[in-house]
Amino acid sequence: MSNSQKDGIYTIGLALFFFTLAITVTIFASYPIFHFDIGHYFLDQEANMSSSRLMHNYNQMMYYLINPFDWHWHLDDFRSSLSGRTHFEDCKKLFMLNFAVLIISGIYVWLNRKKRAYYNKVFLYIAIVGVILAALMVVDFDDFFVIFHKILFRNNDWLFDASLDPIIDVLPEEFFTQCFVLFFVLFEGLNIYKYFQKK
Repeated sequence: MSNSQKDGIYTIGLALFFFTLAITVTIFASYPIFHFDIGHYFLDQEANMSSSRLMHNYNQMMYYLINPFDWHWHLDDFRSSLSGRTHFEDCKKLFMLNFAVLIISGIYVWLNRKKRAYYNKVFLYIAIVGVILAALMVVDFDDFFVIFHKILFRNNDWLFDASLDPIIDVLPEEFFTQCFVLFFVLFEGLNIYKYFQKK
């Protein structure tokens, strides 16, 4: 394998690391975001429970999604349908894939950081694509959200029925918008920084 090929693989690995890092930071930042949204959008009133109790259920949901050893879906105060549980299991698999790629790409980049050069223009192109996607999200978040789910999921289990899966009532569009905005800010920032960083 030539040095240019090795540099290309390193660049891809670095791009994957940035992508999964931005996702991971957003996942964990969702805790304070949701805590803020409880009060700002009166989600506790929507759920007819205290804010601390609602946060407890959110913590249960996230613990299930981020813990590779917990495959038992359960929320103390929200019932779930079979399709709802299936969707959260699909989400968990994506979370696990993201964490795996983050770890593998992170180790690879770290071990080769002083040996390999990277094609810095690639990160400019990635940033441009990110700006386009972010603009599409701003123009029509509903369609963006639908397309996002159709790409990631092969079924329609993500189309929640609030009467069967009331958890969707306390996960408003604004919450997902905030998470997407944070992801794009982080991802764009990392790529732009790497583009301008001196080799």
